[in-house]
Amino acid sequence: MRKIDPFLLLIMAAVAVASVLPAQGASAEILDTLGILGIALLFFVHGAALPREVVIEGLVQWRLHIFIFAITFVMFPVAVIPFGVLPEALMPADLLLGFLYLAALPSAVTSSIAFTAMAKGNVPAAICSSAASNVFGLLLTPVLLSLLTRTSVEGGFDLTEALGDVVLQLLVPFAAGQMARPWLASVMARHERRIGQLDQGVILLIVYTAFSQSVVDGLWSRLPPASVALTAVLCLVLLTVVLAVTAFIARRVGFSRDDEIAAVFCGSKKSLASGLPLAKVLFAAAPGFGMIVLPIMFYNQIQILVGAVLARRYAQNGTAMAASA
Repeated sequence: MRKIDPFLLLIMAAVAVASVLPAQGASAEILDTLGILGIALLFFVHGAALPREVVIEGLVQWRLHIFIFAITFVMFPVAVIPFGVLPEALMPADLLLGFLYLAALPSAVTSSIAFTAMAKGNVPAAICSSAASNVFGLLLTPVLLSLLTRTSVEGGFDLTEALGDVVLQLLVPFAAGQMARPWLASVMARHERRIGQLDQGVILLIVYTAFSQSVVDGLWSRLPPASVALTAVLCLVLLTVVLAVTAFIARRVGFSRDDEIAAVFCGSKKSLASGLPLAKVLFAAAPGFGMIVLPIMFYNQIQILVGAVLARRYAQNGTAMAASA
């Protein structure tokens, strides 16, 4: 039986501490500034760590990448839009915005690659597709979210301001990291574990400051327990539908087993590592920030648990096929 992810426990602990001892006043401002600086450092490091050769090498498999992008940025939004018909008592506006934001996010890099490798799928394609999804998603996510909120959320979404913030706070540090890569590549390779710790540290800081702000603004009084339970159920249903449809279409269009695996795991994943920092940029002033990021936090853990089971099943089926050949 798979053990509970320690990072999940840390996220839950951050939410619990923020609920009991939320940061307020000067301490909240200091943590908010540290969060902005941490996000910039995080994207600089990722820019320095991402080999350009990986993206270039994988671009030749354009049919597979277009399919994965369609699942990530088209199928997800289409699947989430019906959530808007739920009564506001169960689906408050900020929670609906959170689901729309989840649908517009790029794929998760680490888990997409790890599960594709575990399932014995097309790892180079998974690396290229998930990396490209994150790079292009920094600009595509705000655009897509703007389109979704025009019809689903009152007040819409300020695309111009959002894109400006994304470029300044995320893309500029990322580009700076890419330019510095020739001098930092060996350092990045030696300290890969510490880069992962930086990811987790920044995410925990964002979770704590986000929920502190939301608790002070009355998050738990505005979000009934039924809505929390509904969020978990909808995330599980959404993941199940995407996995099933992706596998079905991949087989119908004639993808190989290895490509199907890459499509299933890259297409169904949503990035918490990019999602929370990007949310901090896009919704920094939103009083319902904690409610907005709740779906991505639930979805992230569900996708890891379900992905582990599915990857083992793919690997076992592949071993059985090889033995019978």
